[in-house]
Amino acid sequence: MSKAEQFRTLHRGRAPGDPLVLPGPWDAAAARVLAEAGFPALATPSAGVAASLGYADGATPADEMFAAVARIARAVDVPVSADVEGGYGLAPEELVERLLEAGAVGCNLEDSDGGVLKDAHAHAEFLAGVRRAAADRLFVNARIDVFVHGDGDPERAIERAALYRAAGADCVYPILAPAELVPLLRSGIEGPLNLLARLDGDGPSPAALGELGATRVTFGPGLQRRTAAALREIAAGLLP
Repeated sequence: MSKAEQFRTLHRGRAPGDPLVLPGPWDAAAARVLAEAGFPALATPSAGVAASLGYADGATPADEMFAAVARIARAVDVPVSADVEGGYGLAPEELVERLLEAGAVGCNLEDSDGGVLKDAHAHAEFLAGVRRAAADRLFVNARIDVFVHGDGDPERAIERAALYRAAGADCVYPILAPAELVPLLRSGIEGPLNLLARLDGDGPSPAALGELGATRVTFGPGLQRRTAAALREIAAGLLP
């Protein structure tokens, strides 16, 4: 079984309360720690990778992002999915080629640009192009930014999810969806559902998100930011 098939299988038959938990490594060292901890797959966070490379979120050049993903994928034996933001303006065929060259088995693609939601139908066409180019070699997670850059209307999120799933997305990700809306989203969205878990205690745990309907749980840059906070605390204790 290829790593892509292995990754896709991990999303199937998840019991309530047992979502696929995908922590986000920002470099090879973090990836090895997480893989050695026993996680069956990993999902890179674009903001965490950006911070590790000295860039603001959303400002990482495409070449540096793909190089970082390649280093992470080479460092571990488990499948790695890559957050490649909005696709860096690449045509679907080139985007898929670069992801596969980097060793990724999946990708996260946003439906906003510069803080503005993209036209949902145009974005669905882009996702369909990615699916055609990738076939089954990549697991496509379509991020829905209605709760970040839109009006927060769950029905709009459900509509976008339907378009993206019809276009071939394997999973949809309504990032920052309020917990109280998750049951409504789950009832209106077919197929795997990715939800964001926070590490500051402000929100449901991964298991609780699974009970609400999450197929998989990711953390965005949460692990990288928590690690940076721990390092700041250690550094402060080293000063005379």
